[in-house]
Amino acid sequence: MRKMLALLALVTMAQAAPDPHRPTPMYDAVAPVLPKGLQQAVLIVSKTNGWRHIEHIPHSNAVLADIAKSRGLSSYVTENAAVFNDQQLKLFSVVVLNSASGDFLTGDQRAAFARFVARGGGVVALHAAGDNSHTDAWYTRTIIGTKFIGHPGGSDQFQSARIAVDHPDHPAMAGVKLPWSPIDEWYSFNANPAASGMTVLARIDEASYRPGAELVMGSHPVIWINPLGKGRIFYSALGHSPDAYDDPNYRRILANAISWVRR
Repeated sequence: MRKMLALLALVTMAQAAPDPHRPTPMYDAVAPVLPKGLQQAVLIVSKTNGWRHIEHIPHSNAVLADIAKSRGLSSYVTENAAVFNDQQLKLFSVVVLNSASGDFLTGDQRAAFARFVARGGGVVALHAAGDNSHTDAWYTRTIIGTKFIGHPGGSDQFQSARIAVDHPDHPAMAGVKLPWSPIDEWYSFNANPAASGMTVLARIDEASYRPGAELVMGSHPVIWINPLGKGRIFYSALGHSPDAYDDPNYRRILANAISWVRR
């Protein structure tokens, strides 16, 4: 009887264990203490109130900080969304949303972010920063311009697919070597962001992988920019796994993007 009770207790504990991919949503109220000397720096944010990409976030944060350093830029990595306030955002020229998911900003924080973009701040949004856990109208319209609808699952979740570059002359795509067929988790969207005014820089060749009938887009964007406002905005759906951030082409694109959004 004691063994059965002990086993039952273990099973109950296992069932109750939190899923690290699904953290309890929370909002930050107290801004972080920033290091001294930040000026025109890169803010790297991996706050997750939606799906948390525990596999890549630690490594990609380090890679992004290293990219900033290689460009002679200071960076600050945080998961405290209270940094989105006017005073602290003035210390940064770029905000990188590194798979930041869910509606992780309060109304006041979102307003401060909108002002940052309106006055010319740059944004580099990556992977889950464009998934459907973001419901705020300003964020969807300004940062992403479309709606995520899914990616292949099961044994097809991670596939090699060929990238087609539509604008090889754009600074964000400088130095990308083709052909390029990385392995990733390929996002699909309900509409081409070009329909809402975005400029698609690169697409996925759907003939080179198995998207599944419900996820076929035809012209299938994977990297695009928002050229409509004063602030420069770049989005890439690539980057599910840690290995993606060691791919020379992708690392080059990320470095290019950070430089380009800074003007």
